[in-house]
Order: sequence, then structure tokens, then C-alpha cells
Amino acid sequence: MEKAARGCDGAPRGPVLHIVVVGFHHKKGCQVEFSYPPLIPGDGHDSPTIPEEWKYLPFLALPDGAHNYQEDTVFFHLPPRNGNGATVYGISCYRQIEAKALKVRHADVTRETVQKSVCVLSKLPLYGLLQAKLQLITHAYFEEKDFSQISILKELYEHMNSSLGGAPLEGSQVYLGLSPRDLVLHFRHKVLILFKLILLEKKVLFYISPVNKLVGALMTVLSLFPGMIEHGLRDCSQYKPRKSMSEDAGLQENNPPADDFVSVSAPNITCTNSETAKKTLTGNHDGDAAIATEEPLFPAENSSKGLGPSETSPYLKPPSRPSPESSESDWETLDPSILEERDQVGSEQTNSFPRESVPSDSAPITVQPQANMGQVVLLPGLISGLEEDQYGMPLAIFTKGYLCLPYMALQQHHLLSDVTVRGFVAGATNILFRQQKHLSDAIVEVEEALIQVQDPELRKLLSPTTADLRFADYLVKHVTENRDDIFLDGTGWEGGDEWIRAQFAVYIHALLAATLQPDNEKVLADYGTAFVMAWKNTHNYRVWNSNRHPALAEINPNHPFQGQYSVSDMRLRFSHSVQNSERGKKIGNVMVSTSRNVVQTGKAVGQSVGGALSSAKTAMSSWLSTFTGSTPQSLPEPPGKP
Repeated sequence: MEKAARGCDGAPRGPVLHIVVVGFHHKKGCQVEFSYPPLIPGDGHDSPTIPEEWKYLPFLALPDGAHNYQEDTVFFHLPPRNGNGATVYGISCYRQIEAKALKVRHADVTRETVQKSVCVLSKLPLYGLLQAKLQLITHAYFEEKDFSQISILKELYEHMNSSLGGAPLEGSQVYLGLSPRDLVLHFRHKVLILFKLILLEKKVLFYISPVNKLVGALMTVLSLFPGMIEHGLRDCSQYKPRKSMSEDAGLQENNPPADDFVSVSAPNITCTNSETAKKTLTGNHDGDAAIATEEPLFPAENSSKGLGPSETSPYLKPPSRPSPESSESDWETLDPSILEERDQVGSEQTNSFPRESVPSDSAPITVQPQANMGQVVLLPGLISGLEEDQYGMPLAIFTKGYLCLPYMALQQHHLLSDVTVRGFVAGATNILFRQQKHLSDAIVEVEEALIQVQDPELRKLLSPTTADLRFADYLVKHVTENRDDIFLDGTGWEGGDEWIRAQFAVYIHALLAATLQPDNEKVLADYGTAFVMAWKNTHNYRVWNSNRHPALAEINPNHPFQGQYSVSDMRLRFSHSVQNSERGKKIGNVMVSTSRNVVQTGKAVGQSVGGALSSAKTAMSSWLSTFTGSTPQSLPEPPGKP
């Protein structure tokens, strides 16, 4: 993280770029009312002008349907200015106040309520930390009841840059407010399905209202991927919109600039100066990663900068003809020959695995990773451009046109069908997004913990194996233990947020190691052979596989919960089938409705029968009382007896 410095305008330059106030005008709609520093250099603080790259900012900061809630919080992503640098992370706090409560009421306030959002635009993905600070300032800003008092907003800008400018980017800061425990409690075994959906780079749409629940669930799922939030989202909002068909026709004639390519062979990694390439977790986040060729980390002879169109990288090449059917149209793709070259390197890696890594039929093991207290060393990825650890994490999922949009405004709807977008993980609160199911591979109904997948083939790929069900059940059992105890809830290591992230780190590391094993059909079967084969065709896996990761030699490639099939596995499989299959859902609904009817009928019958029994008991008791309480009388003697 860079330290706060003074820019040419005298304002401190740190992780926070701008403080922006967005309001709702009864005639103009959502518009920027204040920005510090100004969004356009040279404009005033009250200028409504917005950079073209950020034209959706007002609609993201002031979400659709916000008038239904007194307050809300939004996480959103903006593309970099002028196509350079990394993603801009936005955090917005929305509130509304009655107009009659204002001390100073301007002429343009014509409605009964005033709706505004205060948002922070940052270069660092500190969602929860910035949200906590911003909520306090937003509350104080509204308590002034005079929105012309902007001094508190300028002080917020200065304070955030001074307090965050020199501190290292720590996991506790990045993950603040993101709770995998709550995610597992809500989605239970389906958490692993969400994890695999994103690994396959599918078009995933999250849906719920209000926005704070939406962005919280989506970003918590991403936090399960090692290093993803810290270093894997720098390119997640970069896309190339296609404006006309003529531009489409010109793409096949004009090759992309040579600067877009990186030409470094995998064996050359060991020949580079590791001291100049290493970056710790406090690394640079303002767009000076290895992919930027202005300051290359490698010698000039290994760089493609300055090459002509016919001398581009041997490992990266433009597609021959972009089309809507292509999953990576308009984006450079890996040359398949690189995968063949990696086979030899991969075999060398697998030969270095310890003997304990050989698949066995032993009982399922219990994974107990310990918290990593050391400093993680990061290296710039040769192809991904991301800062990677020794295992190649984070995976290059959100690159080359695969978008991450925690909240998507209705004005961005066209991105769902844009041919330049390979895929997306997006969140929406407008029902129009959910109704157009053909634009998404999966729709996640957060409120009902429901994952709708239309394609039957994709459903087969995502079907969890027996080992996967054991893994998910292991998570659920540990998370649900002691959850009702207010003294133990979330305070221990096992079942806690960091513990859950560590479990998924073990899972993905073992999965990656398994793909490098020779004759690994049996090992891959525990992860799902069809799923692994589909994953190997994704962009993120091919980028990962193009580099060497010797640290995987220490990883056991077997599934953490491999083992023989048992009766408990049958019970798990049946429970999962009932909860997720259409027939199982129908049976479950019938059982619920039947049990409800039985209960209601039982109550009615109980009341009627109970009334009859009560009457019978009363009659019987009264008869007995009269019988036992009456005085004995002598029977008359038979006639004729003396």
C-alpha cells in the first residue's frame, strides 16, 4: 500500500481517491452533488460532471428501490480511468430524511423525503473497514440537517488517507464484515456449489434486496478463494464494449497492441532476479503490476514490447475471429501449444511429490490447518498480472472480460449480453435481472438459499461427489456447534470465519495438486471427473497451469475427505438429493403441506372429540356423584311376606 503523498493540487494522495455525495433530483434523477477532490480536475466541488468511464456512478451509489429502506450500504466496482490502472472500489452509505426536518431547505427539494448517498472511491478493497467509518460520517452528515456543511466530508478524506496510507493490507482489514459462518449456516452444503460455479467462470447472478445483504453474500463467497479479494479483483471491472457492427468487422483485421502481451517462457522464471520481483503483502495496488510493460521486471529480450503485429508473443495470441459464441471474444487467449509444453514440466512436478501423496483407500482425514501468522511472499504473475503466492493464488478468474460487479444498476443491464464479456459474478435487486434467466447460467436466490441452474449438463458438472458432500457436511457440523451459545459463538478457531477460509484453501490446493498427478483418474473422481475436465478448459486454470508452482510438491493431492462409501454417505446423498432435486423439492413440499394439514386436522378433531369426551366425563361424574352421594333406602318387601 502506498503512503500518503502530496499531489500537484496539494491534496494528499492515498488509497482514497474521492469522497462523493449523490442525491436524487426530482427532475434530473440521480446525480453527483459533491466530490472531493473534484471528479474532473479543474471543476468545482459541486460540479455534476462525471468521467465517461464512471457514468454509472450515480446509479450505483444510489441503488434502485432505495426509497423502500431508511438506510442501506452498497459495494460496487468502477473501471479504471482511461483504461489504465486497476479497479476502483466503491463503498456507498445511503440514507433518507424527511424534508421538513431540514434546517436549510433548498428550492430544489420538492418531495417529502430527501435521499442521498455518501460514497468513498478507493484503490484498496477494504469494504467492511471503509463501510464502518463511512456509516458514522454519513450519520453525522445527516444529523447536521444542512447538506451544505461539507467540511466533515473533507475531513473524512484527509483522515482516511492519513490512517490507511502507511498501514499494511492485512486480512483482518480486508475481511471485516464478511462472515463465511453466516454463509455456511444459510446455504449449508450449497456453498461448495457456489465455489465451483465461479471456478468454472460461469455467468452467476445473485439476487436479494436490500443491497447490503446482496453485496455481503456475494463478497463473502469470493473471500473463500485464497487471495482473491486482496489481489484478484484488480481487472474485474475492465471490459471492452462493442458499439457497432463495423467495429466488430474491424477486429479481425487489426491485431491488439503488442503491449497487451507478455512473452516470458515458464522455465525463465528461475533465471530472473527474485529479489527485484518479490513483493510482500504490502504490495503496490495502484496499477504498476508486472503486466504493465512500462517498467518491465524482465530483460528486454523476453518482452514483447515493441514487436510488430507479426511478432507477438508465442504464448498469447489474439483470436482469429471473435464471435458471440466464443467465450473469450475480443480477448487474447492462451496458445494451446503452451499446454503441451507444460506436460513435461508437470510430470517433473508430480515426480517430486512425497510418497504420502500417493492415493490410498484410508479413512477420511480431518483437516486442521493452522492460522498463517507469517508474512506471505507474493510474486507478480507472468501472464495474469496479479500478485500471486507460491501456489499461484489468486486464480486469474476475474481477468480478460470476466467481471465482478457486487451491485449492478439497471443501466448496466446490457453487460449481461455483451459479447465482449466472457462471464460475470454480479448482484442485482431489480426483478428484471432475475426474470431474464437466459442471460445467466445460474441465479442465486439469496433469501431462499436457492441456486437455479437451467442447463442440465451444468447441473451434472456441479453435482457434488461423495467426498464433496463429506467436506460440506464437515463444515456445516463445525459451524452449527455452539452457535446458540452467546459466549462461544464465533470466538473459537474451529468453525470460525478464518477456519472456513482455511478449509477452502486446503480444498483448492489439493485440487490443483491432483490435476498434476499422472494416472490421476481415481484421485480426480473424488472431485468430480467431469467438473475437473471442464475446469481445465477455463481461462483461470490455463493461466495457472502455464507457470510452475514448486510449493505444490508439499500438498497432498488426494481429496481431504476421500474414503470408502458408507451408510452415512448414503444418508448424506439422500438428504442432498431431496433438498436440491426438483422431484425432491416436490416431495418435500408435499410432506410439509401434508404434515401441516394433519396438525390442523388433529387440532380440529381434538377440539371436537375433546368436547365430546368432556361432556361424557361430566355426565359420568355427575351420575357417579348422585349414585354414591344418595342415602340408602330399604327396599319394599315382596307382597305376601309376613
